[in-house]
Amino acid sequence: MDAASARQPLNAPRIWPRIWIVAGAAAVLVAIAFAAPPIAQPAAYHDFADRRTLWGVPHFANVATNLAFLAVAVYGLVVVFARRRAVPFAGALDALPYRVFFVGVVAVAAGSTWYHLEPNTRTLFWDRLPIALAFLALLAAFIADRIHLRAGVLVLLPVLLAVGVAGTVYWRHSEIAGAGDLRFYFLCQALALLLIPLIAALFPGRLTRGRSVVALAAWYAGAVICEQLDGEIYAVLGETLSGHGIKHLLAAAAIAMVALMLRRHSKMEGGER
Repeated sequence: MDAASARQPLNAPRIWPRIWIVAGAAAVLVAIAFAAPPIAQPAAYHDFADRRTLWGVPHFANVATNLAFLAVAVYGLVVVFARRRAVPFAGALDALPYRVFFVGVVAVAAGSTWYHLEPNTRTLFWDRLPIALAFLALLAAFIADRIHLRAGVLVLLPVLLAVGVAGTVYWRHSEIAGAGDLRFYFLCQALALLLIPLIAALFPGRLTRGRSVVALAAWYAGAVICEQLDGEIYAVLGETLSGHGIKHLLAAAAIAMVALMLRRHSKMEGGER
């Protein structure tokens, strides 16, 4: 599918009902975030199952598994920055959201490493901020690819990044005030996790692929499950690797789906729904 058919003009027949569906879903998520009661961070959040120190590195496994984020981010940056790559970006605007996304993942690797070396609310901020920004940059990439390029990159990318900063800063200040509230940080993730599949279902794509969305969602769902079963997995695996460490690896695999989605495009005559 070529660029013209993937990004239809805004006066194309039947495009606005689909846009309003996406906008309505986003509005519902925002309304829920404002209407819901504050969501406090669990008191035991920083108490990870695997606390082993190895080679002088505290919480070694949870620190070392962040290398997976760095590895997939570097690969993604090679895909979107290197010259003469086969990824057929229409121009700098096409590539920008993906570049922001993978730079964000590099920051996730750094922030998560710092946090796991010294788990506390202060360091957690620098873990969560790039996560929020990466999620929302990817959402902007799908909007730009499937709905409208300039709206997705020039308008919604900066707006969404501002939302990510605001949501994470709000959580941090609420913690300082003694009434921690994660609602708007969770909203940053919810917008991407729910709207990306919806956009993929409603609009054809050029660079983005529906199969990659499914794979990304599957890997990320596995990461969330492993995070919730941190101690149980650690016990089952004979205290070799905890659920949180596996969560890092599965989340990195989800990110790799984005890079592979773009790289595989070079082997296709056009995008696919």
